[in-house]
Amino acid sequence: MITMYGIPNCDTVKKAQRWLTANQIDFSFHDFRKDGLTEAQLREWIATLGWETLLNKRSTSWRALSDEVKNNIDESSAIREMLATPTLIKRPVLNHDGQFIVGFKESDYQTLLP
Repeated sequence: MITMYGIPNCDTVKKAQRWLTANQIDFSFHDFRKDGLTEAQLREWIATLGWETLLNKRSTSWRALSDEVKNNIDESSAIREMLATPTLIKRPVLNHDGQFIVGFKESDYQTLLP
């Protein structure tokens, strides 16, 4: 089963959804904001991808953080911030049988998905 995590109004999420649909690949969508995100889910992604990969330092949410938080970010504070503000997570996060991809790159999707 494929699960896509993100927010529905994100352009990259929309691009990934269009690609999956065009390639007739079934997936379920999990909205960070509406459906929530657990610390266990986030830690599973971090174990595979690394917190630096998941943390979106180009987002509006990142820019809204205080300089103190941004200048002292580490794994534990990143987890705390991403749980409090899920839009700090790069999107989408795709889970295919325990393998994860963050963002959308067609070549990565073609490699991972059947």
